[in-house]
This record gives sequence, C-alpha cells and structure tokens, in this order.
Amino acid sequence: MSSVSGTTAADGRSLWTRLTGSTFLIKLTFGIAILALWEIGVRNFAAPFVARPSKIAEVFPTVIVDPAYWEATWSTLGAVIIGLAIAMVFGTLIGLLMGRVKVADRMLDFYVNGFYAMPMIAALPLLTVWFGYSEEARLATVVFAALFSVIINVSDGARSVPREYLEVATAYRAHRRSVWFDITLMSAVPYLIAGIRLAAGRALVGAVLAEIFASIEGQGMYILANARGLLQNEAVVGVLMLAGFGLGFDALMNAVLRKWFPWYRRDGGKG
Repeated sequence: MSSVSGTTAADGRSLWTRLTGSTFLIKLTFGIAILALWEIGVRNFAAPFVARPSKIAEVFPTVIVDPAYWEATWSTLGAVIIGLAIAMVFGTLIGLLMGRVKVADRMLDFYVNGFYAMPMIAALPLLTVWFGYSEEARLATVVFAALFSVIINVSDGARSVPREYLEVATAYRAHRRSVWFDITLMSAVPYLIAGIRLAAGRALVGAVLAEIFASIEGQGMYILANARGLLQNEAVVGVLMLAGFGLGFDALMNAVLRKWFPWYRRDGGKG
C-alpha cells in the first residue's frame, strides 16, 4: 500500500515538475494572468474608452486589413531598414578605426560614449531644425539612434582580436587591408552581431519618436492619432504590432545565425 501511494506521489511530483519546468507553459500562464487582470481592472475601474484585451481582440482584424495602417507601417519599417544599413556600414568602419588605431580611439571614445548615453529624444529638436519636419529628419534620428551601438561593439571586438592572429599576419607580411578586414573584422563579427541587435531596437524607437515629434506619417503618428481620437484599442494594436516586429527581427537574426553562423554564441557585446 505504501509502495502504491509512494508511486502516486512520485508521479504527481513528476507531473508537477514537467508542468512547472515548461518555459512555454510558464509564459502562457503569466500572460493569461496579466490579460485577465487588465480586463477586470478596466471593466471595473476605468473609463469605457480605455483599451482592454477583449476590445483589442475585436478591432485587431479590422486594423490589420486597413490599407492606411500598412502604409504607415511600411513607411516606418523602410526608414528603419535604410537607417540601420547606414549605421551598420559607418559604425563598422568607425569601430574598426577606434579598435585598431589608438589615436582615433582617444579622439573619438569620449564623444561616442557621450552620444550613446544621451537620450535620442534630446536630439530631435535639433534634427528637425537641420532636416525639417520631414522623412529626412526621421532617417537622421534612426541613424543617430543606431550608430553608436554598432561603433561601441565593433571597437570592442577589434580590440579583442587574439594577438597570435596579428603576429602570424605580420610574420607572413599580410597586406594591411587583410589585417583590417580579413582578420580584425572577422574576429569582431560576434560583437558586430550584438551591436546590430541593440541598434535595431533603438532604430525602431527612434523612428517612432521622430514620427510623433515631427508629425511624420508612420506607425508613431498612427498610434498618436488613434490615441488622441479615443480609439485606444486601435492604438494598442499598433503598439503590439511594433513589439511583434521587434520579436520578428530577433527571430530572423536567430535563423540567420543558425544557418550561416552556427558557431556564434551570445557572449559578447555592450549595450
């Protein structure tokens, strides 16, 4: 009898361990709890126009088939992609320069770290004066937001190149271009990837802030217009879609890394 009860208890503990050990189940349970509290709180304590999960789910199909929404979305994502590409190219070059040339590092390090720490919204008034209340101001904001993450990470990667690699290159009289790009840049790839991950999130935030501040067509203005029009459920759909785009970019990066960089591990990078 004791053996049967002991087996039952063990099976119960095993089932509980499997349930609580499931990362997906834990996330799902926590998410459902948050949605339930949100729904109950709004229904009982908030004004009728305040967004709540049931209404968000109701308007979601309408929003995602709205041409105006997708026009705003592609405008934002296009600026983010272009700005991120510009930041990646120039950030990589400047990062390599800082990592390999001590004089350049001493000249630029203070300013790079200072601009990285500065809130990007503080630069928006200046950027809109220089570029106007236009898409160029948004692109400049995206580049400003993303550039310094790439520079800092690539410069750290360039400094961490194993000395043996450089000694072998010197012994075989490798061309300077090979030392910079075939050895230094390739060794700094994990840091570059970490920088791109950080830069992508900052770029998306910069684009949305610029759209809200300068009244530029895009996701930021879509969310702001709906929120001010008391269409808060539609506005929250826009916010959730932005979060989804961020998660989608991270999933895309993971797929690319698994296919072409199987050796990569998330062990480098600053941010």
